[in-house]
Amino acid sequence: MKILKYGAVGGTAAAVDFTIFAVFAKYLGYDYLLIGAIGFIVATTLNYFLSIRFVFKSGVRFSFRKEIALVFLISLVGLVINQMVLLAGIGWLGWEMLFVKVCATGLVFFWNFGARSEFIFKPLHNNFE
Repeated sequence: MKILKYGAVGGTAAAVDFTIFAVFAKYLGYDYLLIGAIGFIVATTLNYFLSIRFVFKSGVRFSFRKEIALVFLISLVGLVINQMVLLAGIGWLGWEMLFVKVCATGLVFFWNFGARSEFIFKPLHNNFE
């Protein structure tokens, strides 16, 4: 059930990220790596706040400060994955920009969910949720 909720939250954040990318990189011609990073950061921030509201229980293992630092650390890895997929797909292989962005977003979705579930929001005891 949690992954479905995270899918809705992630889908919302991904829509924001994709829209920023499509408008500024694809249609207005800004550098795709710069826009990829900006859109990712905006979407990650939105994702965190929606996630603690609808998916994960905040504060189960860490203080708010440590929790948000860990979320952004995990998201930094996601950003590296995102940027590498964009660079490889668009820059090296010449694939269509929006197709590559969808692929990057899909990979990062699973990384973020898995890492956040296991390392940040997993309760110290098993409550069979």
